[in-house]
Amino acid sequence: MPLLIDLLREADNPKFDQESHVNGYFFYYQINCQESLKKFDARPLHGLTCRHSRQKEYGEMDFWYAIYTCVTGALFPGLLPFFLIYTGITGRYRRHLRERLGLIPLKALQGMGPGPRIWIHAVSLGEVRVAESIINALRQIVPECAVVVSTTTEHGRILAEALFKNHIPVVYSPIDFLGCVRTALRRVRPDVMVFLETEIWPAWISEARRLGIRTALINGRVSPRSINGYLKFRPFFKGFLHKVDAFSMISREDAARIRSMGALPHRIAINGNAKYEILAHVPDPYLETDMRQTLALDPSHTVIVAGSTRHGEEEMILDAYVKCLDAFPDTILIIVPRHIDRTSDISKMVRHRGLTCQLRTGIGKGKAERTAKVVIFNTFGELFKVYSVATIVFCGGSLAPLGGQNPLEPAVWGKPVLYGPSMEDFSDAKALLESARAAIPVATPEELSEKLLRLLNHPQEALAFGRRAREAALKTRGAALGHAKLIAKLAGKS
Repeated sequence: MPLLIDLLREADNPKFDQESHVNGYFFYYQINCQESLKKFDARPLHGLTCRHSRQKEYGEMDFWYAIYTCVTGALFPGLLPFFLIYTGITGRYRRHLRERLGLIPLKALQGMGPGPRIWIHAVSLGEVRVAESIINALRQIVPECAVVVSTTTEHGRILAEALFKNHIPVVYSPIDFLGCVRTALRRVRPDVMVFLETEIWPAWISEARRLGIRTALINGRVSPRSINGYLKFRPFFKGFLHKVDAFSMISREDAARIRSMGALPHRIAINGNAKYEILAHVPDPYLETDMRQTLALDPSHTVIVAGSTRHGEEEMILDAYVKCLDAFPDTILIIVPRHIDRTSDISKMVRHRGLTCQLRTGIGKGKAERTAKVVIFNTFGELFKVYSVATIVFCGGSLAPLGGQNPLEPAVWGKPVLYGPSMEDFSDAKALLESARAAIPVATPEELSEKLLRLLNHPQEALAFGRRAREAALKTRGAALGHAKLIAKLAGKS
């Protein structure tokens, strides 16, 4: 183990020489596989003191974890040199590589209070928003708690740092490899390890359990699209799910799915979706005013916003938009693609239809004024703000079979919402809106055109849909508090 730690400490050093260390990695792999079936050493790393009364030692590592450890042990040393070459050439991931390898900077953890230490792992932007809601609720119950937030993506980290500023340490999550995870856990030393939504990491969960750290899957969801894949490997997942102390799921359906994967029934609770809770507190008239000024839009402008669109959907949306222009020539279309690297392709689609477009990065203060009828957003983190200026919203990822996009984000602004048949990832929000007659599902591109034209021809009907949508969205409050209470209970503060 000390050999690996030494290697990890050097991994993002500019002078790191991969050739001289390759043999060391393979040596570690051989030792790791030999010891994977032996008793774990649960002592903390030299110089650190374990904080847990629940710390245990297990005589035998379970079968599936032994397999997982051997496989990752084989892959890690073989792939790491190539990864280091990639980061050296591209510069990507290099800045915080130490954190991804488990070397969470102790300096970042200094100043944390003596209260229960909660580590919340939020993969990307959406999960960071969930973490914000849960942390706010948790501090109402356990004001003395000390929280650490980790993310996987760069954009998630940027948002987390902006939201939590210097009040909460924000780090990158470790790779799910025994050496990386064990090092990270012994540095952070949490009392409770919280995974958001569908984050099931075998090494992370197993090492937390071994070190006596409580674990929980919070705001848990298992989509209908993914459950069949999980069930094919049920014996594998079952062993790791048995190590999780609590599951706080979004809905009954999610609870049933996680149970079918092997979670113990008495550890499962249902507390709703915290992702929606913060929406009720976010809408700010200033956000709308600022976006209107940026895009040179008056309240009288008719604006269609297509949010988080995927490959194949932009052409459908543009065709529907062209039909709308015949009757409403002043209508403006804003496209916010899920992946901004597709901006160039979308621009070509627009020009192919004889339309002009501008990119978001070229519009605004000190830049050009918006004059085109089509605007393509090639920026991150502005979708929610863009919804504020919409007359009608279409949620992407739904005509393409990709699970949809959160319809409550435009709903909380009081906008009529349209989406296609694929909304599996947001089935609870879909059901909520449709039960309130506050959303408009469309099955085909042709139906999208028809529904858009109907709303444009009947503005009062569109306003009524938007009003009902906002009322439905406001009913989602309370989920974050339920999740926070479960975390507090695990921390011994219920």
